[in-house]
Amino acid sequence: MAGAGALAYVFGGGRRPRRVRGERQRVDSPSSVPAWVRAEPARLLGFAGGAAHPGDPGFAWLDDAGRPVLDRPVETWITCRMTHVFALAALQGADTGEQVAHGVAALTGPLRDAEHGGWYASTALTDKRAYEHAFVVLAAASAAAAGAEGARPLLAEALETVERRFWEPGAGLVADVWDRGWTSLEDYRGANANMHTVEAFLAAADVTGDPVWAARALSIVERLIHGEARAHGWLLPEHYDAGWRVRPEFNRDEPADPFRPYGATIGHLFEWARLAVHLGRALGDAAPAWLVPDAAALFEAGVRYGWTVDGRPGFVYTTDFAGTPVVRTRLHWVVTEAMAAAWTLHRETGDPAYLARFEEWCAHAETCFVDRELGSWHHELDPENRPAATVWSGKPDVYHAYQATLLPSLPPAASFAGALLPRG
Repeated sequence: MAGAGALAYVFGGGRRPRRVRGERQRVDSPSSVPAWVRAEPARLLGFAGGAAHPGDPGFAWLDDAGRPVLDRPVETWITCRMTHVFALAALQGADTGEQVAHGVAALTGPLRDAEHGGWYASTALTDKRAYEHAFVVLAAASAAAAGAEGARPLLAEALETVERRFWEPGAGLVADVWDRGWTSLEDYRGANANMHTVEAFLAAADVTGDPVWAARALSIVERLIHGEARAHGWLLPEHYDAGWRVRPEFNRDEPADPFRPYGATIGHLFEWARLAVHLGRALGDAAPAWLVPDAAALFEAGVRYGWTVDGRPGFVYTTDFAGTPVVRTRLHWVVTEAMAAAWTLHRETGDPAYLARFEEWCAHAETCFVDRELGSWHHELDPENRPAATVWSGKPDVYHAYQATLLPSLPPAASFAGALLPRG
């Protein structure tokens, strides 16, 4: 798939995406973006406005109508993602400072382990996970960009914790799960936590101005995308052992796991593609030449193996390493990341084929996922595109949909916070 015909399915004729400078005006034209997409971030903020947990720190898991689910523990990753969203809104002039402060207070208070350092996975779990710590960095960076009190010290502490506890210099990647006291490290290593660490590091680089975080992000992308994804026909293996050897059979018996599913995860191919382009923007003239071609190859694999491959509209959740669908459930975050990757690659290359995909997937999302009755998006659909709840229940947060629908209104940047930082 890495050869001359790698993008034939998407672009036709085996040609590579090209930079078409004369077509960039179409990218920035309001007519390129459906009106509902431009209006969607504000609608999603309305849905999430009551997400603050009334009795515990942070933000609650939301049900289908946007009501806090109070019998669930507060998840650190949910709190971080909502803090990030409210901070982005504040940077755009929304009156969300109170929500940002609520999130920062939770992350500097009860969700933080004052004895051993780091952040609990939730109010019920004391594990220290790279996934949650990446989101602490992201939330702190966005909150710092928005000027929230206490956010910059939080960001500095979170970056120091990730660097000291999770970063593995020999591999150039982050480890995954420690116990509370940092005495026992799980032998599992995962691509998912590293992907969100890239996202977090790019935001940190924009907000702190320290290029080390972009360099760390490049190390991760080079190892997992230019290395592992390329070696596996762009169907990125998600699971590894402590020596970073692929574990291809991991979770075969639990293929629909929401965080560690068996096989290749289609939505992550699109997410990595977008982040690879963002990384190139962070590195500027120092960016390696393979970043955008690798992003394009990931995108093509996501389309080829994920989009309508079972005869029904939509993206399957996972495939095996031959590209055969495993979990055919449709998850909202997958189509949001496909939209975001298509928009980002079109803006980067000027190729109208990406814009055509963006428009196609916006129409699919509006028809199948956007919930005009109860708000937000259905987080899960069955293979017939009917609301379901086998992987996720409710509508936990608005992070993926908010970012995907905000992105077309932003200038090209390495991160969402970076795109919204005041200049001058």
